Amino acid sequence: MTNKTISSALISVFSKEGLAPIVKKLNELNVTIYSTGGTEKFIKDLGIDVVPVEDVTSYPSILGGRVKTLHPKVFGGILNRQNHDGDVAELAEFEIPQIDLVIVDLYPFEKTVASGANNQDIIEKIDIGGISLIRAAAKNYADVTCVSSVNDYSEFLELLETKNGETSEEDRKHFAAKAFNISSHYDSAIFNYFNKNHEIASLKVSETNGKVLRYGENPHQKGFFFGDFESMFTKLHGKELSYNNLLDVDAAVNLILEFKGEDPTFAILKHNNACGFAQRHTVHQAYTDALAGDPVSAFGGILICNTEIDKSTAEEIHKLFCEVVIAPSFSEDALEILKGKKNRILLILNEVALPKTTVRTCLNGVLVQERDAKTDALEDLKNVTTSSPTQSELEDLIFASKLCKHTKSNTIVLAKNKQLCASGTGQTSRVDALNQAIHKAKSFNFDLDGAVMASDAFFPFPDCVEIAKNAGINAVIQPGGSIKDELSIDYCNANNVAMVMTGTRHFKH
Repeated sequence: MTNKTISSALISVFSKEGLAPIVKKLNELNVTIYSTGGTEKFIKDLGIDVVPVEDVTSYPSILGGRVKTLHPKVFGGILNRQNHDGDVAELAEFEIPQIDLVIVDLYPFEKTVASGANNQDIIEKIDIGGISLIRAAAKNYADVTCVSSVNDYSEFLELLETKNGETSEEDRKHFAAKAFNISSHYDSAIFNYFNKNHEIASLKVSETNGKVLRYGENPHQKGFFFGDFESMFTKLHGKELSYNNLLDVDAAVNLILEFKGEDPTFAILKHNNACGFAQRHTVHQAYTDALAGDPVSAFGGILICNTEIDKSTAEEIHKLFCEVVIAPSFSEDALEILKGKKNRILLILNEVALPKTTVRTCLNGVLVQERDAKTDALEDLKNVTTSSPTQSELEDLIFASKLCKHTKSNTIVLAKNKQLCASGTGQTSRVDALNQAIHKAKSFNFDLDGAVMASDAFFPFPDCVEIAKNAGINAVIQPGGSIKDELSIDYCNANNVAMVMTGTRHFKH
């Protein structure tokens, strides 16, 4: 491994935060500093000598600042091989200064896109010189150290202070890897902006925020989470989330967002499916009735609601062993109670938009699809039977349909008075899913007379509506679309069952 002492540095950054200590340390180590534009002014304002890049290139910054460092005298100083006699001779011949350190922080392209800026402002935030400097310095890590992000300033400063300006090849290769991580992510973000309508069938997924989990789905599997968890949640208490916790939290959030802005709604989930769900006038009653849906499965579950958790609700929750509790907010008293279990994870759900696409591995590749953003509403319903649902039944049908959308297929959801009575989940037969739901509802003493049934897909035969009617169900919601729809419609008409069709299937695999 070859150690190198930094004697010269090129600094060109967007963010100056945390830069001053580095510049001062470099000055203390007698490092020659080259810079341009706002960074040059920043360094001068610190009272530190700096050589303008224009003095090296004999060219001013041109085209409104679009071209500053793109010059052979800059890139030659970075890309030359210090152990190559020919390179060393050319540097001398063309009076090119050696550059040992490059510090760059790119224009904030992603932040500009996220801000809703217009297209021209976004285009101007595509960094050209900076990304080129990063690639050149990282490629030549054998001789050059590349600091490619404001997030790496503190780590590099520590290296400077502990080694007095000396770097090992291992140090330089470490920063080179970080640099190519930055550059590849940056280019992916630009491509995805230009390809937001998916004209080009190419997938670029890049997440720079990664976290090692305790393990994967099972203890013998390694697990990782890539994403900005902290922007989506404020963690108030508890242990680290596991791989399975995160899957359940994802399912819980997607479900509860269907009921955003509605009356207090509470869900209890296990293995990505709701085992308890209710909407009431108070959050306390919503939780109590959600728990009544399946108090056995609720053990070790994930709890989520769409409104603040108060003291009385927290007192009830505290009686249950649960892994995670999620809400928009917690009252101070509720928080104090729920923190009584040291491992219980408490999360505030922030206002963050979810991705518009879903990605999952498949065979030797990946499957990508648009998120199922369609939520069935009253205006989508087509009454196909002579009997029509009552107003109360219509509300329950929409309630059940939203829940059905977020339950593993094949699924049947039974609901009454905006409470989940039971669901049949992940069955290979829709009849099995219905029978499972009826059996479960009865085991927890639910009266299904007047309940409604939701199905994630059509009924190819009338067997499901017949079984449902015999259990006391008088209203059904389903997508329709079977060539044998009339068989189910005829049975409903003959037995005074109201059925509406949405025209939208909601498979979830």
